[in-house]
Amino acid sequence: MTDNNIQIRVDAGRLWAGAVATALVAGLIAVVGILVARGLVHVDVLAPKGEGVWGNANTVTYALVSAAVALAATGLLHLLLLTTPRATVFFTWIMVLLTLIAVVLPLSLAVDVASKVTTGLINLAIGLAVTGILTSFAPGTVKIEPTHQQQPPQRHIGPYDETVEWRGEQR
Repeated sequence: MTDNNIQIRVDAGRLWAGAVATALVAGLIAVVGILVARGLVHVDVLAPKGEGVWGNANTVTYALVSAAVALAATGLLHLLLLTTPRATVFFTWIMVLLTLIAVVLPLSLAVDVASKVTTGLINLAIGLAVTGILTSFAPGTVKIEPTHQQQPPQRHIGPYDETVEWRGEQR
C-alpha cells in the first residue's frame, strides 16, 4: 500500500492518559531522588542542608517541573507520531540528548561536586524513565488504516444463478 492509501490515527485519549501516569512517575522519581540524596547520603540538592530531608518548596517545584517535562515530551511524541516515520526512534534520540543536557548542566554549577553529581543522577533517572515509559506504550496508541476510496457500484453481469443464495452461499 502506498503512503497515499493509508491514514495514521493516534488514540489521543490513551496517549495522554499514559502521559499523566508518566508525569506522576517523573514527579515521584524527583521526590525519591531528593529524599535519598538528603536523607541517606546527606548531599544538598536544590536547598540548603538546614531545610531538612524534605527540603523546601524547591522539592515540590522539582517534582512539578519533572511532571511538566513528561507532559511536554508527550506533546513532542504525539506530533512525531502524526508526522514522521519511525516516530519512536526520533523521539528516543531527542529525549536521550535532552536528558544528557539535563545531566551535564548541573556539572557546570558553582557548588560542591557531590551536589552536582547527585542532581545529574536524579535528572538522568527522570529522563530515562520518561523516555522508556513513553516509547514503550506509544506504539499501542497508533492505528494505521487504509483510506477508503469510493468504489463505483458493482453491477452483476451475466445470467442470474439460482444456486447462489442471497448471502452469497451455495446450496
